[in-house]
Amino acid sequence: MDAKKKMLKVRQTKSPARRPFDQEQTLIGLGLNKVGRVRELEDTPSVRGMIRKVAHMVEVVE
Repeated sequence: MDAKKKMLKVRQTKSPARRPFDQEQTLIGLGLNKVGRVRELEDTPSVRGMIRKVAHMVEVVE
């Protein structure tokens, strides 16, 4: 098993205000929900799907 896991650094760039409830909940699931917050997340298909769902409000750094 690979000891070093691939990680993604995600930064929230826009507010979840006036967005659908499920998009706001997706940001919370990613550990975000305030503009400027940055989280380092494991690169898995489920995390990539969540990022794709809110791609207009976040950016992947690096």
